Amino acid sequence: MKILFQGDSITDAGRDYADPHNLGFGYPKYAAELLKAQYPDVSFEFVNLGISGNQTKDLLERVETDFVDIQPDIVSIMIGVNDVWHHAEDRSWIPNDVFEERYRRVLQALKDRTNAKIMIIEPFLIPVEDKLFFREDLSPKIEIIRKLAREFADVYLPTDGLLHAAMIGKEPTAFAADGVHPTQYGAEYIGGLYAQYIAPLIKE
Repeated sequence: MKILFQGDSITDAGRDYADPHNLGFGYPKYAAELLKAQYPDVSFEFVNLGISGNQTKDLLERVETDFVDIQPDIVSIMIGVNDVWHHAEDRSWIPNDVFEERYRRVLQALKDRTNAKIMIIEPFLIPVEDKLFFREDLSPKIEIIRKLAREFADVYLPTDGLLHAAMIGKEPTAFAADGVHPTQYGAEYIGGLYAQYIAPLIKE
């Protein structure tokens, strides 16, 4: 079973670009470890092609080589926070219809040209003071992603809400010190969610 991790720096997490099977130090590493332990009879191939700094436009540019050509059995996608962050300084937000169209074209290519099951992972924002205003643009884009998930996804991982639930009684920055990039604790937590939510696709 070939599982493809796709996204930005949260997925990239310091992986070795020369080796697509190198999972880096983020949630893919922890998710893969859990899945191998939970399903010892399944032969997994894990591929991480997340690239730091990527936005939806970048995924669209590499949809052929890094999605379709891989022909995964399952693909997970976490994307969207850079579509906000890279336009935050002057609030030159990407129009929501443009964001939706880019993401939709990636998902449509997967539906049309692969047999992959699709797991969409919600982007998230940990509440840190200097990025609280990101919510102005991130929240409507999360709603777009949820809408696309209803249309295209086999599994949806609502990371943003689950992380906020997990913060109760804890310091939020324990999950991501800068609000975006997970700490080891945050990565392990997301990896655990990943293994839990992807389970129905593996059992199929």
